[in-house]
Amino acid sequence: MLFSVFYRKINAELKNWAERPFRKPLVLRGARQVGKTTAVRMFASEFDTFISLNLEQPADLAIFSGNDSLSNVLDAMHFLKGVPLRSQGRTLIFIDEIQKSPQAVAMLRYFHEEAPQLYVIAAGSLLETMLDAHVSFPVGRVEFLLMHPVTFEEFLGALGEKAALSALRMLPAPAYAHDKLTELFHRYMLVGGMPEAVKAYSDAGDLKAVDRIHESLVIAYQEDVEKYGSTQRMVPIIRHIMHSAFSEAAGRIRYEGFGNSNYLARDIKEGFGMLQKAFLFQVVHPVTATSLPLSPDTKKSPRIHALDTGLLVFKTGMRKALFSAADVSAVFSGRIVEHVVGQELYALNSSPLHGLHFWARDKTQSNAEVDYVLPIDSRLIPVEVKSGASGRLRSLHAFMNAASHSTAVRLYGAPYSLESAKTIAGKEFTLLNIPWYQAAMVEEYVELQKAREALPFSPAG
Repeated sequence: MLFSVFYRKINAELKNWAERPFRKPLVLRGARQVGKTTAVRMFASEFDTFISLNLEQPADLAIFSGNDSLSNVLDAMHFLKGVPLRSQGRTLIFIDEIQKSPQAVAMLRYFHEEAPQLYVIAAGSLLETMLDAHVSFPVGRVEFLLMHPVTFEEFLGALGEKAALSALRMLPAPAYAHDKLTELFHRYMLVGGMPEAVKAYSDAGDLKAVDRIHESLVIAYQEDVEKYGSTQRMVPIIRHIMHSAFSEAAGRIRYEGFGNSNYLARDIKEGFGMLQKAFLFQVVHPVTATSLPLSPDTKKSPRIHALDTGLLVFKTGMRKALFSAADVSAVFSGRIVEHVVGQELYALNSSPLHGLHFWARDKTQSNAEVDYVLPIDSRLIPVEVKSGASGRLRSLHAFMNAASHSTAVRLYGAPYSLESAKTIAGKEFTLLNIPWYQAAMVEEYVELQKAREALPFSPAG
């Protein structure tokens, strides 16, 4: 059975928020078209009363146009929406496109202070780029969640792949499920995680329809350029970045001469900063230490990651090559696989403060780079993305030589295995070989290995 509306993990986090006794109004952040409004409307079924406002609609915007008290604003909401005031039951108020009204943003403070019994969620497109510099969310009176594109787990749910979903959640995934999960993960790379594209594919299994959706999304994001730019001078610069950045995704960049342009490095950096605020790209600077705390070195060349791998595949013209590839890690120099793994790792946390990190040692004749590093249980765990069990792991060995722990991860295209390894310098460590499709379960694997190591006689495997 295929589903036109599918479950998103953010719904569980919305439920947790609603159950907290001292919750604050929630601001749901994320790029355009990742499904924020749909998720809230699904969540609304758990409430007795639901009031939905879209501040792009003049009548809804007018509710906040004056300096009315919260009481008057609530009366106007109930009157306009034809929803009776209730003293019993739970009421959810959803204010969509809140960036259209600084007064509505300011009103969140009074929802928190004067009406804590109400459940209030706000969302909007380009919140950080469109709000005036003098307008900010009330400090200490709101909380935030970041919504990501559809994850692989959610993708399986959307396709109705219940058996595959069950196998995915096992540690390790059963051997009999490996080929099927690998094939589905391959399909996920082609489709990506934009909800409209996932829905179209789950409904019809048509990649051409997915192409049309990706095209419309890319065009819409490009048309938003003037909204991203803080000044008209930045508009052509951001257009250039939008045109060039997908082909650089999952790779390190230099701001100077980016995309074969003559734009100043500081202008390219500023443009990427604006696109990062809109969650269209991440600018990821490397860490150079092998232990916590994470401290990115902003002087070193960063890596960039796009919002969604499906958009990346479409924009780079790699769909045909990826579709027919026997080894998907060979396509685009392995950067598509690395990117989709990063997308899965990024989606592990819904805090807007969370981000991706990689490790780099940039020295003359001794450069080393580990694809990702994850803070797990007070340790910084290195994660390399490879095609198979063979292949050199020199950068991983360099990291492990300097690390105070003995656990490393390789995400690759084969079933799970546990390996005793040794660096060139002679340090022994445990290498967890985890299939790509279980990238989101790295933390569980690492914690399971730690529990194994705590046993007096722990067999390998």
